Amino acid sequence: MPAVKTIAIAVEEPTPHGIAAAVARLITSGDLAPGDRLPTVRELASDLGVSPATVSHAWQALSGVGLIISRGRSGSFVMAAPRRWLPPRFQGLAGQLEATRLDLSTGTPDPLLLPALGPALSRVSERAGTVSYLDRPVIPELESLLRDTWPYDVEAVTVVDGALDALSRAMEIVVRFGDRVVVEDPGFPPIFDLLDHFGAVRVPVGMDENGLRPDLLEAALTLRPTVIVLQPRAQNPTGRSLTRARSEELAQVIRRSRHASDAIVVEDDHSGEITTARDVSLGAWLPGQLLHIRSFSKSHGPDLRIAAIGGPSELIEPLVARRILGPGWTSRMLQTMLHDLLSNSTSVSEVSDARRIYRSRQRRLSEALAANGLELPASDGINTWLPVADERAAVVHLAAAGIRVAAGTPFQADQAGDFVRVTAGLIRTDFDSIAEHLATAART
Repeated sequence: MPAVKTIAIAVEEPTPHGIAAAVARLITSGDLAPGDRLPTVRELASDLGVSPATVSHAWQALSGVGLIISRGRSGSFVMAAPRRWLPPRFQGLAGQLEATRLDLSTGTPDPLLLPALGPALSRVSERAGTVSYLDRPVIPELESLLRDTWPYDVEAVTVVDGALDALSRAMEIVVRFGDRVVVEDPGFPPIFDLLDHFGAVRVPVGMDENGLRPDLLEAALTLRPTVIVLQPRAQNPTGRSLTRARSEELAQVIRRSRHASDAIVVEDDHSGEITTARDVSLGAWLPGQLLHIRSFSKSHGPDLRIAAIGGPSELIEPLVARRILGPGWTSRMLQTMLHDLLSNSTSVSEVSDARRIYRSRQRRLSEALAANGLELPASDGINTWLPVADERAAVVHLAAAGIRVAAGTPFQADQAGDFVRVTAGLIRTDFDSIAEHLATAART
């Protein structure tokens, strides 16, 4: 079988990790194409002069990161492009169906730290609350609560079906084909997919420990972008949060720009309720040109599918009108549940406990990584951005140890280095052991 010789020649180190890394490189280079049948474990073991168990462990690692798939007696094959119904960069985040010991790739909250929904469900009316298709899209008590907790004096607020729905609706209003849009680099991959969908041109702006760098933003504004997209707290993937001083500095850069002083800023505050950073927004200085999104998926549950978006009436009202011709409104029963969760003392306490636990988990992982020679900037929320020597090798190495992380490439707008994203918020125990594996993978 030609693949046997191809793989055998590529293997530099006849260990499970060395074999897996060689096959991963062949897949990346195209020497092994999607659908190619791989040699059997015994065939490759014989050619390499190793035990079948060694090759089997390598196959398990490759399967764990979604590079190959086993089809029983038919053999193992290079995985075809996963789930074609997913947008391109979403495919890189989708994870794999195979079980693993510890999945830190998801970017999702710990389900054990979400507030209990039972009490809120029990207080929702047994009958649907909507009696007219022309009812206001937001129930009054939820709108009042949102306005009271908004980071600045907002003109109009509505509710949509999650942060990505809010982003999509916002882009539909403010982005036209060919527009330049400033994005964080690294940033959230679905934002990149959305901008590609709308035919926009991404303008990547780098970050430091306090968020977008003002000097790089100022340079980017000379390209006359019409929109600036940023994540004010627990930025995905880095876990960094804007300080109030940095927020004001960015707002001043935008305001004094000769080229983009009227650019629309879209803020995605996706993890606000579980972050420890102060609630800041450029809207305190640029209220007339800002759309602020607040999601409750990380704090109260992804399946609630609720986020709020606020901004000038001239932007929010067309957004609401467009939704009426689609989903119409976000379920008022779900809105009632969210209001209950945001106002009930027990639920508020549960979210506060989750915030404290996530902070502790980030701190414990950071300390354990530092003990293994990896000093990283402090991370907020649930994600940590880890620099590695070789992204693919690190992902494969961790998979062999039963740990799945997200490859960094989909998060990078300008392919500037090798990274992996670790959902630190899902680590409950064994911080020292996990940090040792992460540090070893980072140096692989």
